[in-house]
Amino acid sequence: MSHKRTLTPSDASRFSKEIRDHERIEHIDHSAHSFDSTDEELLEHYTRYPNRWSRIREYLREPAAEFFGVMILIIFGAGVDCQVVLSADSRVASSPKGDYLSLNFGWAVGTALGVWVSGGISGGHINPAVTIALATFRDFPWRKVPAYIFAQVMGGLCGAGIIYANYIHAIDIVEGGRHIRTVPGTAGLFSTYAMDYMTSVSCFFDEFLGTAVLLIVVMAIGDARNGPPPAGLAPLVLFIMILGIGAALGMQTGYAINPARDLGPRLLTAMVGYGSDVFTFRNHYWLWCPVIGPIAGALVGTFIYDALFFTGAESLLNKPDAKARAHHERARNAERQRPIAGVDNV
Repeated sequence: MSHKRTLTPSDASRFSKEIRDHERIEHIDHSAHSFDSTDEELLEHYTRYPNRWSRIREYLREPAAEFFGVMILIIFGAGVDCQVVLSADSRVASSPKGDYLSLNFGWAVGTALGVWVSGGISGGHINPAVTIALATFRDFPWRKVPAYIFAQVMGGLCGAGIIYANYIHAIDIVEGGRHIRTVPGTAGLFSTYAMDYMTSVSCFFDEFLGTAVLLIVVMAIGDARNGPPPAGLAPLVLFIMILGIGAALGMQTGYAINPARDLGPRLLTAMVGYGSDVFTFRNHYWLWCPVIGPIAGALVGTFIYDALFFTGAESLLNKPDAKARAHHERARNAERQRPIAGVDNV
């Protein structure tokens, strides 16, 4: 005899609850699967090297930033030199387009914008003297120095080439023809040449002094314990500094204070018709004044700042000496030999 069980209201409620729980579990599983798929897609999209070019760019981005930083510096700096000097000739322009203060502003703007473009990527050195000083006294890796300096000099050469192409007709008018190029003459629009009355020692000291001041300010900008400028405003400080150096120290040697700013454009002038005179001028002035002078000034300026003001551990002058290392080693050994807290109670 078969017995049929009547479905009570409590049974129906329990059955309905089981169905809802099963549907909820299926929904959660489906949602989790969707989230997992989304996470996998995000992880795939945000890999460090999403394609082949991104891997190549990883090696190029810092030197490229230095290249374009210096190129921008020269486009504004050599550009203002050409505009102000060439426009003073009535055959080129009806009236002069600027004065010495215009030159100072042009180089200051070029420096600020060059650092703005490159600062977040390469540190915004745009100056071999800065690179060498940071590698010597700070923790900037020496292995990066050759690539940085090469990129900086090539940026200077390319920036000068762009400006030369832009002002070539005005240069032809001032010089008297396409095949006439004089040194210093219009070569001085691109590289620095000292005043005739300056002695060799005076030329060297002028560049040395300007670059030492430059590096003291640069080190202060990057010192977190010395009131650095707000984030993103370092280029403004550099604008003020270059404007001041040009206004106070720029007349006698042209304030190169940057080997790449001088050597890159000098190479360009040698290539476009000015010849070897750009290098033999005043017993190889190009080497000992706008190259060696700024490097020496940068090293001394950084040394002065680190010796007297900087307390960061990354400075060569703040590395622990033998006595400090021995004390640290003894303290570490003593810490290791201390019993674990509460071990006697186990």
